[in-house]
Amino acid sequence: MDSTPSNGSSFRGRTRKANTSPTQAPNGANGQRTGKAGATALRVTTARRPSRATQAMPTTRSALPSLETYPAIAIEDVQPEIDGGHWPIKRVVGDEIQVSADIFKEGHDLLQARVVFRALDEPDWREEPMQPTDNDRWVGAFRVDRNTRHVYSVLAFTDVYGSWRADLQKRLAAAQDVTSELLEGLRLLDQAASRCTDPDDRGRLEAYARRWRASTYRDQAELAISQELGAIVDRWPDRGDATRYRHELQLIVDRPAARFAAWYEIFPRSQGTDPNRSATFREAEARLPAIAAMGFDTLYMTPIHPIGTTNRKGPNNTLVAGPHDPGSPYATGSAVGGHEAVAPELGTLEDFLHFQQTAKEHGLELVLDFAIQVSPDHPWVKEHPQWFYHRPDGSIKFAENPPKKYEDIYPLNFRSPDWKNLWAAWRDIILLWAERGVRVFRVDNPHTKPLAFWEWMIREVQDAYPDVIFLAEAFTRPKMMRALAKVGFSQSYTYFTWRNTRSELQDYLIELTQGPMKEYYRGNFFANTPDILPPILQLGGRPAFRMRLVLAATLSSVYGIYNGFELCENTPRGVPGVQEYYQDSEMYQHKVWDWDRPGNIVEDVARINRIRRDNPALHLYDNLRFSASDNDQLLVYNKASRDGTNVIVCVVNLDPHWPQSGWVEVPTHQWGMPADQPYVVHDLLSDERYTWRGNWNWVRLDPSVRPAHILRVERANG
Repeated sequence: MDSTPSNGSSFRGRTRKANTSPTQAPNGANGQRTGKAGATALRVTTARRPSRATQAMPTTRSALPSLETYPAIAIEDVQPEIDGGHWPIKRVVGDEIQVSADIFKEGHDLLQARVVFRALDEPDWREEPMQPTDNDRWVGAFRVDRNTRHVYSVLAFTDVYGSWRADLQKRLAAAQDVTSELLEGLRLLDQAASRCTDPDDRGRLEAYARRWRASTYRDQAELAISQELGAIVDRWPDRGDATRYRHELQLIVDRPAARFAAWYEIFPRSQGTDPNRSATFREAEARLPAIAAMGFDTLYMTPIHPIGTTNRKGPNNTLVAGPHDPGSPYATGSAVGGHEAVAPELGTLEDFLHFQQTAKEHGLELVLDFAIQVSPDHPWVKEHPQWFYHRPDGSIKFAENPPKKYEDIYPLNFRSPDWKNLWAAWRDIILLWAERGVRVFRVDNPHTKPLAFWEWMIREVQDAYPDVIFLAEAFTRPKMMRALAKVGFSQSYTYFTWRNTRSELQDYLIELTQGPMKEYYRGNFFANTPDILPPILQLGGRPAFRMRLVLAATLSSVYGIYNGFELCENTPRGVPGVQEYYQDSEMYQHKVWDWDRPGNIVEDVARINRIRRDNPALHLYDNLRFSASDNDQLLVYNKASRDGTNVIVCVVNLDPHWPQSGWVEVPTHQWGMPADQPYVVHDLLSDERYTWRGNWNWVRLDPSVRPAHILRVERANG
């Protein structure tokens, strides 16, 4: 903690580390601090106990404390805080940040506390009051209105006037003489007037002081304890022992799309009508109205850069490609350019910019796939051979994840002797596309690159473009996934794709949305990807697609599907039930989709996206709460808006094969509804209404007809 006096209502500058040299101790109230809790160490020399014969003449003397001052107030366990303040929490513009802390000091004085905050580019601190709750726990809140990085902390100081007034009231209740105390109170009033910088408040305080001096003993006592005077003095408190928490805690404030968005993934080259060639950006524009009509607001494209020809893969990832096979778009780079260029078969940069503008006109924001890898034909291979891994014979290693081999891709060596230029080159690629208008990037396999690189690169980019959003595509170890979110990724892929049972979903979602992870980890729930066709979609058919769509779109506030999901595409390459690429995947070949294929769920997608847009409760991420059911195949959960005016209850049949029924819990008491009063729920999927009563009601869901209820609690009935 810093003991930092302030004469006004704001702070300037950042917290500075105290100098631990006794000869360079800070002046005034800036005290040294040591130890985990920020407590000051007092250096005292303890002498041996002298004999009785020499007790009158001590031979040693205790050293005086070496510090000029010390923290007056203890401030502990500030929340939210990640790893001792090392990493930032995440919020979006318009959010209110709740801050709590344990605040106390010796004795019985009353305290005041503030949560203090500022954007990094603001010189002055702003502050909001904190209130005591229970057992020295204090709570306050502040609201953020800018898409930029912030810092926040907690400040506390003795409530000098309030403590004096409380003691005075006790003395008056005991019928004690308080003449001396009233003189002390007048002095405190004069001091408050001298601190006051508001002309109106200063005039009021001076008027009170004049009345005080002219009043009788009894009138002075009544004036001293008046609420009106106390409220004015509270606005200009004595902060002589003001103590601030030892850390400036970090806060990333993103734009709302970082938390609420519906993503749709496409291969731009497969948005045309000719199976023998790539669609162009101009042809792909014809798909934009249909994508927008399904209610998506974010259009994610696989890489759009030139594709190498060396070791190009053929259909279904075969090692030999035919003369007209396009190869994987993740094998980036050819003689015509690298990550800065547009694949010639898609068109020119001007065609891309036209596509981007047309998408914007349809309410779609483009996402660029950022894959840090190159084909053997990428210009960097010749220009910067030192950036790659080399075999003993001098040749460059291709990518491997044994037993898998990626002969068409070279990985980058982030620990090469020239690593600083390599890092800067990747940063500059992102900045180039940001200049071209792209502000959302899906990052391929970030867990195979150093965490330090991502922390540096994301900060560099967001310092220039605070509205840039990064999605981490990392299906890897949990701690690495969490670390990537901590270093700055705005959103993250999750294990949702593999969570199917009620206990699996509940346990995982509680971890994501109700534990410490909610402060920094935003799960983007993709129901499928070009690489991932989960067994439940392969085996469960159309009912499974409808059920997983409801789960992805309502459990998380940000979700996505890869095109073909709405067509219930579920033919795997390999043994059914084993996660694999789709048969004849467009990852390795041109593909033409029949967007009107019978059995599609396009209307379901459009309706669910409309439900998400129209209900503020579904815009939030950490408001998810589960409730009980007597049937393990029924998952029951709810979300409520911050003000409680919008409440959504979801009941989902997790069995895609059989009807399921049972009693489900609806915690109406949490929303202020009497337990015995009927109320109406509106099923937003079927447009039916039901009258329910109390906390338990019965449902039946047939997956072939209706896999879920999305119920809006509308009103009490009668």
